[in-house]
Amino acid sequence: MEKRLDSPEAFLPLTPAVFAILLALADGEKHGYAIMQEARQHAAMGPGTLYGSLDRLVTAGLVEEAGLSEDERRRYYRLKGIGVRVLAAETARLEGAVRRARGKGVVTGEARA
Repeated sequence: MEKRLDSPEAFLPLTPAVFAILLALADGEKHGYAIMQEARQHAAMGPGTLYGSLDRLVTAGLVEEAGLSEDERRRYYRLKGIGVRVLAAETARLEGAVRRARGKGVVTGEARA
């Protein structure tokens, strides 16, 4: 996932799991289990997917480790500036896809035959 850090679009499209992780972090830092609980509302994911994705996101510079809990059992993560921009770019991309679908008459929960 090594990309140019100045181009959010270079990271797109995001996988559903990565989008859900970035979205979970959009309102502030969280520890891994809290990220997984929130992200599971949007994408199926287990610990392997979560921590593998977090490692890749940290390596890519979208997310950073924010520290450890006092008992050092929980690692906290937060979005970096480019992570916020990538999340915004993916949200805009998805909104565009929804607009195109609606323009073709696709209605939530049903499709035209």
